[in-house]
Formats: sequence, C-alpha cells, structure tokens
Amino acid sequence: MSIPSPFTATAFVFAGGGTGAVMRYQLGRFMTHWLGPNVVTAFPWATLAANVLGSLAMGLLAGYLARHGSHGESWRLFIGVGLLGGFTTFSSFSLETMLLIERGQPMTAVTYAAVSVLAGVTGLYLGLITMRVVG
Repeated sequence: MSIPSPFTATAFVFAGGGTGAVMRYQLGRFMTHWLGPNVVTAFPWATLAANVLGSLAMGLLAGYLARHGSHGESWRLFIGVGLLGGFTTFSSFSLETMLLIERGQPMTAVTYAAVSVLAGVTGLYLGLITMRVVG
C-alpha cells in the first residue's frame, strides 16, 4: 500500500473536508427548498439526511477498502476523513460503533454510543448555558 506523505495526506483531507462542508450546506438548502422552511424548522430533516447519507457512504467506503484496501489510503483520507468528516462526523461515529460490535465488543459499542450522545448533548448544553451567562 502506498502511504502518502504527511503533506499529501493533509492535502487530501483538506480538499475532501472543504468539499464535504459545501455538500452539507447544499443539502440543507435543498431540503429547505424541497420540504419548505416550516417543515425543516419543525424537525432537523437536513441533519438527519446528512447523518444517514454519510453513514451509508462510510459503510460503502469501509466495505470497498476492506476488499480493495491495497490502494485505498488516499481514498480513505479524501473520502472517509475529509469529505465525510466535512459532511458529517456521525458517519465516523457509526463506523467506530459498528467496528466495536464486529470485534465482539457489543457492550463497549453501546457504552461508546450512549456516552457519545449524552456527552455531546451535555457539552452543547453547557456551551449554550455558558454563553447565555457570559453574554
């Protein structure tokens, strides 16, 4: 397997991340146009769509790389870390959870999933409260 230099690896992640972030933004615009502003403000459809699509894409990439991984490091960096990282970090979370399950660690997977969601929501709440108090 050809491993890119640190500079090249960073460039792959950078290009993929920018592309993924733009795709995420455009998905939100599309969902608002398609469903209407009232629907997308009542439920986070665009975020749900990004998470599901990103997780599907991560599964396809992981399956492809497992079968054809000898030439996949550049693709993993560009698509898996960069593009899907910019599109949604939920895809990485989903992959890591599934890998724990496949490795025979279902309780670790459940713990990781629960702690990730609870800690993430708690962190967001603490950040909001802090900013409301500060100003």
